[in-house]
Amino acid sequence: MFKKDISPGSKSKVKSSVQRAIRTQLITTYPLLTPHIDEIIPKKEQLDAMKIPDRVTLYLIGPTPLFFQHMTDALLPHLKLVHRFPTCFPSIRIDRGAIRFVLSGATLMAPGLTSTGGRLPSGNAEEVGIYGETRKGAVGEGDREGGGWYGGRELETGEPVVICSEGKEEACAVGILSMGTKEVKEKGKGPVVEDAHYLGDGLWRLSTD
Repeated sequence: MFKKDISPGSKSKVKSSVQRAIRTQLITTYPLLTPHIDEIIPKKEQLDAMKIPDRVTLYLIGPTPLFFQHMTDALLPHLKLVHRFPTCFPSIRIDRGAIRFVLSGATLMAPGLTSTGGRLPSGNAEEVGIYGETRKGAVGEGDREGGGWYGGRELETGEPVVICSEGKEEACAVGILSMGTKEVKEKGKGPVVEDAHYLGDGLWRLSTD
């Protein structure tokens, strides 16, 4: 989505009622952000909206980018926010061989996830609950190798997902699943994620000062 450099657009202040709705939407989509929502979007801070190309809105507090949204699609986290809260987003992990393709903006294909270095949810919701939360309520006891967390619940087509990479501590991309993780395991081929935002792309380099 942001393969080319983009210029900052005009900023507008988000109304307090809309800001509250965005807070609610965020914790609904990303439940593990709930304990951190007041840090991410403090109630007394002004949330701004910046219009950028392709009908995308970037939400910021001051110069700090938080989330972006294409039209009325799901709110997706900026990678700088993912790096601050790496275990608060549903994650999948690619093997080393797929990294250079993802960082060039290519569509993520299934083999990069089903290989030995890849990682997908276990699918055992009894073993590990939604978003890496165990039945005892302790978050993050699952597999975090590769920078993110990998909960037991299978992720469905259309869900936001963070892409981590084998051998790297920080996530490298964010996108929307075009194939559910259970189907990825069954088929082992085909496109899985159309990258919306990746390290080094135009959104990453965008000046928000």
